[in-house]
Amino acid sequence: MTDAKRDIINKLQKEILLSEGFKPRTAETREIIGLKTIEAAFPNGVFPVGTIHEFLIAAPEQAAASGGFISGLLTALMKQGGVCLWISVSRTLFSPALKTFGIEPDQIIFVNPPREKDVLWVMEEALKYKGLTAVIAEVRELNFMQSRRLQLAVETSKVTGFVLRSDLRKLGATTCMARWQIRPIPSELGEGLPGVGFPRWQVELLKVRNGKPGSWKVEWSAGRFALIAENTIKVSLPKEIRKAG
Repeated sequence: MTDAKRDIINKLQKEILLSEGFKPRTAETREIIGLKTIEAAFPNGVFPVGTIHEFLIAAPEQAAASGGFISGLLTALMKQGGVCLWISVSRTLFSPALKTFGIEPDQIIFVNPPREKDVLWVMEEALKYKGLTAVIAEVRELNFMQSRRLQLAVETSKVTGFVLRSDLRKLGATTCMARWQIRPIPSELGEGLPGVGFPRWQVELLKVRNGKPGSWKVEWSAGRFALIAENTIKVSLPKEIRKAG
C-alpha cells in the first residue's frame, strides 16, 4: 500500500470515528467520566457522547444498578448544567436519590407515556432537541431498525441517549455505539461505621464499536467514579449475548 492510500484510509477512519461520536484525543482532552481505564476501552480513549448507549437488564436489581451508574454518567455530562429526559411507562427511579450523584431532581424531566410502544417514539423526538444533555428510556425490546432511527436523531443534535432494555430473549444486533450490563456488588463499610457503604457495581462493556470490551468493579464515592479492584479487558459474554453479536 502506498503512503498516499494509507493517508486516505487514515483520514477516512478519523472522519468515521468523529461522525460516530468519538472525538480525537488531544493534549487538552479531559476524562469525561473520570475513569481513564474505562475510557481507554473506547476509540481514541474518549467516552463517546452524542450517540446511543444500550444497557441490558436481566433482573430488577440490575435495573437499579444501571440507573445508578447512568446517574453517575449524567453527573459528568451535566457539569456545566443541563437538563435530561427520562422516559418510561412506569417510573421506578426514586428521584430524591439523584442527589446522591449530585443531580437535582428538577434537572430530570420524567415522561411516562401510557403505552410501551410510545416510549421509543418520545425518545426519538426528544433526541432531536439540541437543548437536552441526554435522553434515557426504559423499554422491553429494541430492534435494529428502532436503534437506527435513534442513532440518526443524535447525529444532528449530538444529544447522548441511554436505552435500558429488559427483554433479553430477543436480543439481536443494534446500531448502538456500546452495549453495557451493570450488576450490583456488595458495598464495603468503613471501619467502625454503621449503615451501608457507597454504591458499587460490576460494570461490563460487552460490545463497543471499534473498541475493546472489558469488565471493571466501580464505586461511586466523593461525588465521582472510582475503580475498586484489579480489572481485566477480556470479558466472558453470556451465551445468549454471544449469539446475538
